Amino acid sequence: MPSLNPGVTATRTTTITDEMIRLFADLSGDHNPVHLDDAYARTTRFGRRIAHGMIAAGLISATLANDLPGPGTVYLSQTLQFKAPVFPGDTITTIVEVKSIRPDKPIVTLATFCKNQDGKVVLEGEAIVLVSS
Repeated sequence: MPSLNPGVTATRTTTITDEMIRLFADLSGDHNPVHLDDAYARTTRFGRRIAHGMIAAGLISATLANDLPGPGTVYLSQTLQFKAPVFPGDTITTIVEVKSIRPDKPIVTLATFCKNQDGKVVLEGEAIVLVSS
């Protein structure tokens, strides 16, 4: 586990596939055609299919659980601001950065971001997590 000091960061990069989108739709029950139907999605403001926003949010969870703070991390809260769509084939890099650590409890606040392959922020927020001791 990396040291938990303000300013410490971790990143994780994932390419969003059609299979991921379809599996997430089945898992969540969200079968909105903007995610699954090319013909329908062409008629929307996006002009093509978009991934579920919660897929990018899930990538934040993976970074917290596996990288920083790491195994044993438990969510207490997460804010999310969806800034831009994620399309099938986009490569998303998740960045988490330690903002603060409670001196009295193993609770850490982290800035959370997802950027696409062009460096555009598609999702940002803040996570508060309980770390294993």
